[in-house]
Parts: sequence; structure tokens; C-alpha cells
Amino acid sequence: MKTYPGNKLIDRLYNAVAEKGHVCLGLDTDYSYLPDAFGTKFASPAEAVYAFNREVIDATLDVSTVYKVQIAYYEAMGLAGLDCYAKTLAYLREKKAIVIADVKRGDIAKTAEMYAQAHFTGDFEADFITVNPFMGMDTLKPFYPYLEKKDKGLFVLVATSNPGANDIEGILAADGESVSEKTGAMVAGENAAFLGESGYGMIGAVVGCTNKNQTDRIRARLENVFFLIPGYGAQGGKAEDMKYYFKDGNGGVVNSSRGILLARNKPEFAHLSFAEAARAECVRMREDIQSAL
Repeated sequence: MKTYPGNKLIDRLYNAVAEKGHVCLGLDTDYSYLPDAFGTKFASPAEAVYAFNREVIDATLDVSTVYKVQIAYYEAMGLAGLDCYAKTLAYLREKKAIVIADVKRGDIAKTAEMYAQAHFTGDFEADFITVNPFMGMDTLKPFYPYLEKKDKGLFVLVATSNPGANDIEGILAADGESVSEKTGAMVAGENAAFLGESGYGMIGAVVGCTNKNQTDRIRARLENVFFLIPGYGAQGGKAEDMKYYFKDGNGGVVNSSRGILLARNKPEFAHLSFAEAARAECVRMREDIQSAL
């Protein structure tokens, strides 16, 4: 198997899964998620969210393998929110955490180049970003120089976790393959040029654990593609739903956002602070997934 020598990030992620487990902590932080007594101590919602994020990060660094930051929650707060987003990313980098920016960009030519520059450099720099391939595989190519020279990575939407996913992703072509399966095959083809020593490549796939009728078939064909798996917890996905998404216990991370950020509301964690509860939920989630494997 030919490997690409510049791809250290995917091997770092693979090794982190082996060491810490499969938890991807989603910092999709809405101001309403903050305890009232905490949020009102700050001059603005954006300042409060950043302080909340820092406490959650500090409490979970050793039990969360990777962090996913969904930009929409920060855009909704305007310029102050984007400043909070940038500070959150910078804090994660300072702590040597692996960061996925959930931005779902997808456009052509120069516009895609600008998206790549925006999210792989500067104030919004992250390790991985999510991208939408709906306009075609050429929308991915402007990101490739960053994979080749800057050790960055992509997670491409293949089979999502939302209730309406199969409206388009489940459409069958004349040969009986779904849009998701065909997208996955194309992602695997692109990914083959960016394999690390772990056997996985820098172009991963977003594959929801609530969409089993698609993903059971997809994993067998995406042998070298690392999965970002949403849908666990608040969206109804269970550890049992995803046990076939992994190879030898690796090859993917499982995202939970509200389930971790609001863990203090669970009766068993009610005696803990929000940060302590987030940590406890990460540990519980990690053990839940491991037991299913």
C-alpha cells in the first residue's frame, strides 16, 4: 500500500482513537445550553459561550479524542460569535487537541479556494473541515493543496443522520446503487492518494449512525476511509447501531453534542458541575461504544 508521507494528521487521529476511544465532542454551543447562574456572569452571550467551552474542553481533554465545532452556532451570534468561534479553535489548538470545523462548505473553483484558505489558515484554522460534495468531486480539489502541504483533512458528507437523508441520498441509480453508495465510492477513490501509515486517508466520510440501511453497505466499500459518525445520543443513535462501522475497533469517531453539553441535566449527573458532567458523559459514552464493539 502506497502511503503519502505528509499525512501525519490521520495517523494522529487513528492513534488517538486507539488511546482514548471514539468520542468526538461537539461544541455546538448555544447560549441557552449554559446554566443561568453561569451565563449571566458575562457581558455578552458570546463571552459566556467561550468561557463555557473552555471549561468543557479543560475537563474532557483526556477523554475526548477530537472536538467538532459547528460554525452555525457562532454565526448566529454575529461578529462577537465569530470571535468566540475563532477563540475556541485557537484554545483547542493551544491544548494540542484535534479539531474538526463543521462548516459543510461546497462550491466550485475560486470560491472553494477561498473556503479552503478561510478554514485551513488564519483566524478560523482547523485540522479537518466538513464539506458537501453535491456539486461534484471537483469541489474538493481546491482543498487538496492543504492536504498535501499543510497536513489538513476533509470529512465529506456521504450518508447523513437527519430524518430526510434518504430523500436524495437514498435515491437508487439504474444499477441499484444509492446516491450515498456512489458518493462513498468516489470519496474512496479520491482518498486513495492520501493514505497515512495507519491505512486511512485524509479524506474521510460523514456517515450517520441513524441511517443503517445505507451505512451497512457503505463501510464494506470504504475500507481506507475514516468515518465521522453523527447521530449518537440526542438524535437517537445507539452504540449498537454503529458497531459494524469500525475495523478492528478503529476507523471512526462518534459525535455527540447536546448529549455531552447538557449532561448535567441527567439525573445521575445532577450533583456535578456542567464541566464535570460533560466529562462523565464522555466516559459513559466511550464505555458504551466499547462495550458494543
